[in-house]
Amino acid sequence: MSRKFIVPAALAALLTPSAAFAQGADPAGSGPIVAALGWLQGTLLGNVATAVAVMAVAAVGFMMLTGRLNWRFGATVIIGVFILFGAASIVAGIQGAAS
Repeated sequence: MSRKFIVPAALAALLTPSAAFAQGADPAGSGPIVAALGWLQGTLLGNVATAVAVMAVAAVGFMMLTGRLNWRFGATVIIGVFILFGAASIVAGIQGAAS
């Protein structure tokens, strides 16, 4: 076989997309990091955070209705709260679309 046939075949093999698989288990030594991130997630999505987010959205909505707050900034705050609490659903949707 000549060289001009081998190079395109090798190039095609390198450029063929393949599935990327995440690691099944946590890497060694990551126990404290995983625990800290779990605590942070629990704090950000817990009862206190939910109550603070509800009060923030209510305050921003009231200030937007009375004309004391820019609508763009108010919408940014409200969208940020939805993204924070919907992050798990967003990631699950992205992972479902990728597989």
